[in-house]
Amino acid sequence: LTEDNIVELDGREWIMTRRQKTRVATNIILLDIPKRIIEKYAPVRKNGYLLPILSNQKMNAYLKEIADLCNIRKPLSFHMARHTFATMSLSKGVPIESVSKMLGHTNIKTTQIYARITNKKIEQDMLKLSDKLDIFRSPVSQAKQ
Repeated sequence: LTEDNIVELDGREWIMTRRQKTRVATNIILLDIPKRIIEKYAPVRKNGYLLPILSNQKMNAYLKEIADLCNIRKPLSFHMARHTFATMSLSKGVPIESVSKMLGHTNIKTTQIYARITNKKIEQDMLKLSDKLDIFRSPVSQAKQ
């Protein structure tokens, strides 16, 4: 990620880049927390990159350290973080099409495999459906209940 990837549109900053693996264009609004993280690393920038570039192996080692500090006994990995991001986004109501784009997938079927749909999400969707079906019930059928 370089300064060239940060673009202002309609008064907001966006990250505009291409995924390394798929070369798919990725445009994501730059929210406050990521912006502060980028600013935090400004004093140690190297070769024009906004953030340090870590290998997958190094990233996973850091995640293991964090897990140990937090008494998390499950193995953590960067790949698992992607799964968690997808699952949490979907469970909070972010459309699968948006999650797919955020992950840089070229096919939504990949996102469907990647993201575990939680029971809570299924419950919420069923309650939404129930509410929508209630709209179509006649007052007579509701009175019988």
